[in-house]
Amino acid sequence: MSRRSGILEFAVLGLLREAPMHGYELRKRLNTSLGIFRAFSYGTLYPCLKTLVANGWLIEEPGNAPEDALAASLAGRRAKIVYRLTAEGKEHFEELLSATGPDSWEDEHFAARFAFFGQTEREVRMRVLEGRRSRLEERLEKMRASLARTRERLDDYTLELQRHGMESVEREVRWLNELIESERAGRDQRSSPESTAQQDNTSGATGGLPRHRGSESSGGTPPDDSSPPDPSDDPAK
Repeated sequence: MSRRSGILEFAVLGLLREAPMHGYELRKRLNTSLGIFRAFSYGTLYPCLKTLVANGWLIEEPGNAPEDALAASLAGRRAKIVYRLTAEGKEHFEELLSATGPDSWEDEHFAARFAFFGQTEREVRMRVLEGRRSRLEERLEKMRASLARTRERLDDYTLELQRHGMESVEREVRWLNELIESERAGRDQRSSPESTAQQDNTSGATGGLPRHRGSESSGGTPPDDSSPPDPSDDPAK
């Protein structure tokens, strides 16, 4: 399995853990809620779903909405297939969610992991955040060393581009520092005697997630239900 397909499978399982969906709904959620998939090929989604079904992690069910069934009957085609997470699929997703290896620190995989932090154990979140920070600090050190070696040979625009790249990494490191400190503060608060009685033991407790002005709109964009169905969304695929 390629790294890209592994990220897609992880995201599909995570979304279906929230609720069963048909392929078109999944496509919208991947595109709008998980921005890292905005450029992914939709032609890869159905093979991914078929693979997950073959592995026993998903099951296919006919759509339940009467209007969907009637519309499909009048159009001479089958109703949309709904994909539901199985018990084995949920267990597999839990295993993926608890993984904290180097892959979870890389750019795209980290973004997918962070999108499901609300379902992730606090200690796992901490390990992923600290691993990501370590990876970026290594990247930043290499960028600084490279810039120091080549500064005299670069034109002004190339030099500015490299500075822009360094500033982007530095901003993410500062953001990660805030998240890590907030997670630690939340953990310490819950472990204090005063808060023991109110401790939240759910795996998705956000705890010390920092709140910034305007954070109310920081979540994923809700799916646009007014979008017309894609004619290529054939449930028989």
